[in-house]
Amino acid sequence: MRFMFPDDRDRARRLPRLFAMLYDSDAANLRLVTPDVAAVTLWRPPGTATNDRHFGWWDKVRALWIFGPGLPRARLLVEAIKAHFPTSPFWYLHIAGCAVAAQGRRLGSAAVQAGLMRATDAPTYLETANEANLGFYRSLGFEVIERWRVPDGPVFWSMLRAK
Repeated sequence: MRFMFPDDRDRARRLPRLFAMLYDSDAANLRLVTPDVAAVTLWRPPGTATNDRHFGWWDKVRALWIFGPGLPRARLLVEAIKAHFPTSPFWYLHIAGCAVAAQGRRLGSAAVQAGLMRATDAPTYLETANEANLGFYRSLGFEVIERWRVPDGPVFWSMLRAK
């Protein structure tokens, strides 16, 4: 997220907007949330990973409100992510997050596992820019399939879990 929002104060202001938009955009897909909202996973079924749709004027205004001066970097990031998607059908673990105060209680793991129990008809794909997450996802059966870098940006690891 630092790539899109390098300024700490700006990032703190914009991230809630971004996560609200992502949560809303995945409403038609699979959203798993713990009862206390401490952990959330957003999933996209096979064939819906890119969520490409026609963006009207309101979507463009909202994107500018969310990203501000980070909009060009956000577009670059989205295009780089899409370029590394698998070519065969896959479930996409789009977002997995756990509140800092709830970390270490295995809530994130439980939320991911609940999604994996539903994603049985195709492999599951994710990408992470946090190397510290690799062990967590490996413990859930994911394997690194590629390491890549966003132009002038962070390194990502693409991971896949067989169905």
